[in-house]
Amino acid sequence: MTSSFDRGLRDTLGRPLRNLRVSVTDRCNLRCQYCMPEEEYAWLRRADLLTFEEIQQLVEVFTQLGVDKVRLTGGEPLLRRDLPDLVRMLADVTAVRDLAMTSNGVLLGGQASALRAAGLHRVTVSLDTLRPERFRALTRRDDHAAVLRGIEAVRVAGFPGLKIDTVVIREVNEDELVELVEFARGVDAEVRFIEYMDVGGATRWSRSQVVSRAEILERLAARYGPIEPIREETSAPAERFRLRDGATFGIIASTTTPFCQTCDRSRLTADGTWYLCLYAQRGVDLRTPLRAGASRDELRALIAGGWTRRRDRGAEERKDLEAIGHRGVLVQIEGLRQDPHLEMHTRGG
Repeated sequence: MTSSFDRGLRDTLGRPLRNLRVSVTDRCNLRCQYCMPEEEYAWLRRADLLTFEEIQQLVEVFTQLGVDKVRLTGGEPLLRRDLPDLVRMLADVTAVRDLAMTSNGVLLGGQASALRAAGLHRVTVSLDTLRPERFRALTRRDDHAAVLRGIEAVRVAGFPGLKIDTVVIREVNEDELVELVEFARGVDAEVRFIEYMDVGGATRWSRSQVVSRAEILERLAARYGPIEPIREETSAPAERFRLRDGATFGIIASTTTPFCQTCDRSRLTADGTWYLCLYAQRGVDLRTPLRAGASRDELRALIAGGWTRRRDRGAEERKDLEAIGHRGVLVQIEGLRQDPHLEMHTRGG
């Protein structure tokens, strides 16, 4: 039987173009240590941001080449005015079978029901701690209660498959793994623990701060007993596991156990630059030809050419640096200030 992973355009490693992350803004209302540790940034020019109509047009072109999963990201996507209107437009693209959004949850309380009504399928909320004082230290904002209200609003709105993303950092929040599993269980969600990654704005990253997949499993097994891996045919970034009582959780182990060989994701920034790898230093400008009147055939050829030449293995190449002792911060802060596209809040993490 042919799996859904076997369809669509393929790159040099045989990976299909299937999963598109669309950043709708580079702005964020939090200042998380591992993503946006500075207070001020060089922002994208508002005139350069893609309109909703331009985003829809590009998504339609991507779907003609195999994309059927679209995730709205930021920055914080809910800072983009009238976001439910964009959701409605993308929900009308028939080839998009999975339309999701990742949010920090701060504004979800007031928008979850409108997003559900507009046609959004799924929501992932980032939450790194259950402790308000720790949240304040991590984000430099006092919005912990608002995030919890946002998670509740997602549940009340009837979204299926709620996921909670937690970046695990040593000596910061690795002592909350069990608490987060139990919290997710209580709100009918699945928590996904993410290894701390050396990308973009993670200018304070060090290998010693990474809590590995193996250590996460060891800590949870000490509390819950044997943990069963869930075998799935998927290109999703998270490995999923089941506890003896049936509760599930995921781990995204990009740092210690890269999954480049099955990565089908690419990223479109809010100003129309297309990145083929989270670690990529250069992208493909789609906004300029789009606004110059390029036909759909011309845009399709540009995207197809970029993907079929793709050989990116960013996470694997970063891990290889450990063997020679050269793995450190990917981009220093001076480089980030010169090119905001290198920031994860610009390209959608």
